Amino acid sequence: MEELKHRGKKREERHKDTWDPFQLNPIGAEKERKRRCFQLAQSLVAIIVGLAVLASAVVAKGSLLVLSTLSSPTSFRSPKEKQFYMLMLVFCLVCPNFLVFIKSLWRCAFKSFVKPNMRTMFLICGIECLVSLGTSVLVLIVMPQFDVLTNLFISGGVCIVSSVLQILFRLQRDTWRIVFPICSLVFIIAGYILLGVDYYVRVTSFVEKHNTDCFIYVGLGIFSSLLVSLCWWENPLQATNSMQDMLSELDRFRDFVFVISSILRIIVIGAVYLLYHILIAKSIVWSDFNLEKKDGDLLQIGLVLFFLQAFCSAACHWFGVVACKIHAVRMSFALPVCCTGPTVLLVGLILFLTRAQELAGTQQGNIFEFCDGLVFLSKKNTTPVVLLEITRSICQTSLNNHYKQWPFSTLALEGVCMWSGFVTCTYYVWKIKVQRIERTSQLFVRRLYESAFIDLSLLLNTKMKVVRARNQESHDEIQNCVIYLCATMWHETYDEMLKILTSMFRLDRYRGHPKEEHKDCFDFECHIYVDDSFVTDKDSGKRLVNTYVDDLIHVVIEVYRVFTNKEPDDVSILETPYGGRLMFVMPEGNMLYIHLKDKALIRNKKRWSQIMYLYYLLGWKGYTAKNPQKMICHNNTKRLSLISLGGETFYVPQYDNDNKRKFISDDNTYILALDGDTDFHPKAVILLVDRLRMYDNVGAACGRIHPTGMGPMVWYQKFEYAVGHWLQKTAEHVFGSVLCSPGCFSLFRGSALMDDNVVKRYTTTATRASEYVQYDQGEDRWLCTLLLQQGWRVEYNAASDAYTNSPQEFKEFYNQRRRWGPSTLANTLDLLHSGPETVKRNTSISRLYILYQMFTVGSSILGPASVTLMIAGAFQFVFQIPGTLSIIIAVIPPVFYIIVCFLAKPNMQITIGAIMSVLYAFLMTASLFSIIGDMVIQGTFLTPTGIFLVSMTIMYMVTALLHPEEFGMIVYGLMYFICIPSGYLLLTIYSLVNMHIVSWGTRESNKGAGEVKKNHNMLCDKSCKLCCWDMKIQITQETENLMIQQITGQISQQAPITITSQEEIQHTSAKVDSQFTPASTKEEAVEGATEQLTDKQRTEATQVNDMDSIVSDDSISKKGISQCTSDEDDYDEDDDDFLTDDLKDREVLPVSDWVEPVKEEFLKKLTYANMKRNLQEQIRYSLRKQDEDVCEELVSMLTDRLNGELSGAGPEDVLTSSQVEELQYALTEQARRILKTNRMGKLEPRVKRAIEKTLTAPQVQKLEESENDFWNKLLERYLKPIVDTKAHQDDVTRELKSLRNKAVFLYFIVNVLWVVATFFLQAIGNDVISINIPKYYPNGTESGESLKVEPLSLMFLLSFAVLLFIQFLAMLYHRIYTLIHVVSYRSTEKDYIERDDEDDDGLTLENQNANGIAVTYDDF
Repeated sequence: MEELKHRGKKREERHKDTWDPFQLNPIGAEKERKRRCFQLAQSLVAIIVGLAVLASAVVAKGSLLVLSTLSSPTSFRSPKEKQFYMLMLVFCLVCPNFLVFIKSLWRCAFKSFVKPNMRTMFLICGIECLVSLGTSVLVLIVMPQFDVLTNLFISGGVCIVSSVLQILFRLQRDTWRIVFPICSLVFIIAGYILLGVDYYVRVTSFVEKHNTDCFIYVGLGIFSSLLVSLCWWENPLQATNSMQDMLSELDRFRDFVFVISSILRIIVIGAVYLLYHILIAKSIVWSDFNLEKKDGDLLQIGLVLFFLQAFCSAACHWFGVVACKIHAVRMSFALPVCCTGPTVLLVGLILFLTRAQELAGTQQGNIFEFCDGLVFLSKKNTTPVVLLEITRSICQTSLNNHYKQWPFSTLALEGVCMWSGFVTCTYYVWKIKVQRIERTSQLFVRRLYESAFIDLSLLLNTKMKVVRARNQESHDEIQNCVIYLCATMWHETYDEMLKILTSMFRLDRYRGHPKEEHKDCFDFECHIYVDDSFVTDKDSGKRLVNTYVDDLIHVVIEVYRVFTNKEPDDVSILETPYGGRLMFVMPEGNMLYIHLKDKALIRNKKRWSQIMYLYYLLGWKGYTAKNPQKMICHNNTKRLSLISLGGETFYVPQYDNDNKRKFISDDNTYILALDGDTDFHPKAVILLVDRLRMYDNVGAACGRIHPTGMGPMVWYQKFEYAVGHWLQKTAEHVFGSVLCSPGCFSLFRGSALMDDNVVKRYTTTATRASEYVQYDQGEDRWLCTLLLQQGWRVEYNAASDAYTNSPQEFKEFYNQRRRWGPSTLANTLDLLHSGPETVKRNTSISRLYILYQMFTVGSSILGPASVTLMIAGAFQFVFQIPGTLSIIIAVIPPVFYIIVCFLAKPNMQITIGAIMSVLYAFLMTASLFSIIGDMVIQGTFLTPTGIFLVSMTIMYMVTALLHPEEFGMIVYGLMYFICIPSGYLLLTIYSLVNMHIVSWGTRESNKGAGEVKKNHNMLCDKSCKLCCWDMKIQITQETENLMIQQITGQISQQAPITITSQEEIQHTSAKVDSQFTPASTKEEAVEGATEQLTDKQRTEATQVNDMDSIVSDDSISKKGISQCTSDEDDYDEDDDDFLTDDLKDREVLPVSDWVEPVKEEFLKKLTYANMKRNLQEQIRYSLRKQDEDVCEELVSMLTDRLNGELSGAGPEDVLTSSQVEELQYALTEQARRILKTNRMGKLEPRVKRAIEKTLTAPQVQKLEESENDFWNKLLERYLKPIVDTKAHQDDVTRELKSLRNKAVFLYFIVNVLWVVATFFLQAIGNDVISINIPKYYPNGTESGESLKVEPLSLMFLLSFAVLLFIQFLAMLYHRIYTLIHVVSYRSTEKDYIERDDEDDDGLTLENQNANGIAVTYDDF
């Protein structure tokens, strides 16, 4: 209710100044805030992870101690039991090595294999063998000889080598911190000394089970601890400059080294176990390994302890990694791990005190009687084995010393020293800085963990970053980056434009002013590239912007007004060689550029827009950044913002990203590709940036695309997109690399796009049939294919959400997929064809992944046959038709539709396809209920069909539950199911048969009826057919006059004759720019058009033909010569573009016809209502940190003065330049007097600047000469409109049809073979060739009957099920790491601050490039 009142109050204020106070309020325009639920969830996750780390570490350490105690020679267990428990200890040591072996082998097979350096590999393997030897001796030989408390304490000595290396290399950032490793070394040495003293007292005091052999085991324990401490030698060295070459080299083939070293470690563990227990202890009796039924308790205890130790140590390692990645290093990682040892001791003490009464029969008089009584309990089966043995082990300490018990204090002091040495050695973990998202290799040095010392292993393995921070004082390793948001527009509606502009302004608000530091360390610019922006007015012949551009301008003004409550401050209009450009300064100071493309000057369609901005942003701007002397110089002081140098304020260009680009590498330059209707939030962009920052080999990353709209087609697409992202994209991400990063929302790395054979190859003009399909029908997928082939990885982030409009009509949907289907197949086959070379270059793509893609491609090719057989099954279920007859009936509709697609026009094909889709939907609905009914009749779902249906339902339900924000998508699953025949059978047929049509197919005639004026005085309007061409000829009165003028030698404005195909007339009747010049050949048309151009009509007439109008097998549309008919020169290249501060002295530039109407739209800023609102907002912003009373007084007085000066002006009247000058002078003088009265004259420049910005009119600027030259050369080299001859078009049409025929034949043969094979298996009969499967009821009882299934169908069903199951596992893996990323993002999410929270002096901004230069306001 409060919000409604607030909006109403603001509306009333607007209503006082204008009769049109109403405005839009786009969804998402409100300021984003941190949600408390997310903060609570983040804290809850951190607490849960911390408890998981502590619990798993305690259980893992405790299980190992219990196993070593049970296998001790001094325990009460039998030799057979001791032998079995010792074997479990061996398995505990082998388990982590086996896991690392499997993971490294997986990475070598699925990722990449790099041939190792043999010298480095031998060194690493040698160290690993020594570590394994130390671990085996300590755990398998020494620890069974010691008591449980000594075993708990002695492990702390494994950090001694790390302490020594920290001292030697002085790895501390602060000199005084060297105290920590020195203390650690002292504590550890003291602990070893106390260990020796303790056992010396035990031996000399004749404590039970102690003799001089104990000294040997003490020495072995110390020696083996030293060997184990070699495990983490790499951590101190990687933090220094020592051995950097070897370590960098090791990173490349670490996976293969781990494969070899894991095998060697397992061999060493087995060798130590066998050598000691066979040759020395002679305790192994091979027959005792044959366990009998009476050994059930032994087997149960041993296996439970083994699984607890193995599982909990692995879980502790994983949860430790998660704790670091979610930025809970102290609370959820360092603290739980450091407390593991004390917690184990505390838990053991609590268990002993609470369960001591279960040791019935013991004497409770004193410790000696208690320990003596344990001997009698060992004979009773009711005694808890573990508790008994732990108690027995404690009784072997000095507590059971009859002569002196003070040595027990040395044992306690030993534990304190060892624990203190461990904590002080790893002090750096408490101060470690973690980026938002870090790779595990950036957090931990080794992938391998030591399960016997899990707590020490985690902390000692945490990578030291103390020295690295010395060179990077801020942000640790985060590099500044620049993001270019590039949206391509093609006939978007007003609402669609509103979405993309709102998203850009949200990002502007999130980023803040470019001068401000930001947690995410990024700057950005927004670029919108509008295709087909101009239209020739038929009455005047002028070249003007069309209504789509008008809508875009209105959207920009409206969104600016919503976000700031005022009009755009700084607007510039430029003419360019490709059309025009509009420049805006967004509310926070970031830049928005709108590039208007004239298809008569530059190539149309999305791929060419992408090439346009790639060369401009990466090529031209990158070149000027690397050559500062080429930097564009902006001389317009109206475009300057205030920045401080040496305490003085002066003006510098407001759009200075080009200057910042000098300090940003191409690796940290990103392109965010967008569609003109994409809706996104800043979070989505930052999550994609994180992916590229984390992995240097990631060339692109895409987010989760959500289709929007209403209707059955949208419902189908919602579930289709959901399943595609949930399963397919996650599987590609996990097993290899994503094959397609959609152009509607994808982030690309600049250096990846600039790589060899990427952008350069992307500029290739399609000349052959296969190129038209691969290059122009799915440009996003082709670009990703080029990246993959060059060795770059493409990733998917499920938490990066973006929303885009999807086709709502059946026809638009089929036309869209007609482009996507063949393009997807062509690019995938291209990647598979270059598979061996791609595997060598790309570390993310392996031969197994290529096989996976081959399997998926094969499944998609067999899709039509599979759907046909499914429909045959539906006939069989619903109508009880025999199997062979049902197959024949099911084949008839697809064959009929193939014939229709070959003979009928595309519109008729789609109409018939829609009718058949509805009929198929009814059949699928009946089939679904029939299957369910059949399961009810049979009394079981344990049939192949039933199991498949139920398992798929459960899998999709679980998948939806794991995506809680998208769980509602499951509702559309039924729509998806009944539309399977339409989507996988009819659509496939339509796409293949119409493969030769390479038009865009969507948004062809979205709007434009208002643009095309009715043709009066039509003299000729005829349609005719010439060979295979459908032609339409229109001759108007103006055209006849033009012909007469040409005959008489007169030259006037051209009125074109339109020649189009009959098919295109239907699409372009609402577009004024689809006009063509009559000529017998294209060359004559070009000559004729060029001869008519005056000196002022300097734009070269070209023909626009991208082969995007081939629309049927019998006809191909032609786009003729489209000419730009400007009445004036664009500009003189030699003119200076300097615009003075004085409006009356401003140089007048020659402009084209379209400039003035656009300028008039922005001049509405100078109406009374807008100026009043703008002035108030500008003054409040300029004086936001000053006295509020003075600010409001100034606002009130200036508003009154404005009212007085414009008392005779209407609310919608635009002021003239002279009126603006007079008003500016009056307001400035009024402000000076008010400030002087309040003794605040120092604020005068600030207020003057606010008044200037309020009254600044849109500026018409001239493009810099150097940039103008760049665009001319780029157009000439890559983007000049394509001029194709009719002969070439005929050849392409023939090739496209030939390619279509080959593809249809291939699909037809493969699918027919599959259907025929199934048909003959049905015809032969289930009794001859079938697999008998026993029939079971849901309760597990066998019915006695059997189900007969054809082997071919069962094989396909199983293979499809296996594929889905693999994708499901990949989804689980991906969801976990998506959750980690989201939690880590929420912990570092920017807090939105109000303007009043900024620096006190709003005019003084820090310039990090200042060199003591100071320029004051007076200098201007």
